[in-house]
Amino acid sequence: MKQLISLLSALVFITTAFAQMETVYPDGLKAGDVAPDFTVADQNGKDIQLKKVLQKGEVVLIFYRGQWCPHCNKQLSNLNDSLPFITAKGATVLAITLETPENIKKTIGKTKAAYSILEDKDMAIMKAYKVNFAVDEKTVEKYKKYGIDFDKVNGANGANLPVPATYIIGVDGKIKYAFFNPDYTQRASVKVLLE
Repeated sequence: MKQLISLLSALVFITTAFAQMETVYPDGLKAGDVAPDFTVADQNGKDIQLKKVLQKGEVVLIFYRGQWCPHCNKQLSNLNDSLPFITAKGATVLAITLETPENIKKTIGKTKAAYSILEDKDMAIMKAYKVNFAVDEKTVEKYKKYGIDFDKVNGANGANLPVPATYIIGVDGKIKYAFFNPDYTQRASVKVLLE
């Protein structure tokens, strides 16, 4: 009987521990992986197909969380400030988000982004690049206290976010450089991207 009670106690403890687990992050793609192709409209309604953009040169692909994230805004602003240096190397910058079109406009207003920003409506791109994750309920409630409601900012995508990853994709369609860190305060610097 004592063994049964001990076993049940252990089972309850394990179940409770799993229920209280924090966010589980994905692995992301690595350098050398083939970059999944996609076609999606940018903020101007222009269809952007990765395969076609790569015919012109390399692509710097950025996944960002939203206009409400100061770290994202800083990264996107820095990219925009350095856009002439990036394009001089023959590269194109594409940013991908789960934000609704109205929030993408806010991002552009805050960052002055002059490159294509793509709404990943069904998370297909983020899933293909293995950067998406579901935000745990504790974090959802915490962000609501800061005025960030994922159902409003992400629409149908709800409480999901990307790890703010950066990939440089070569003209051969393979990832040449990957920056993937679940710590959203850490980003690839423009200097590193240019090198």
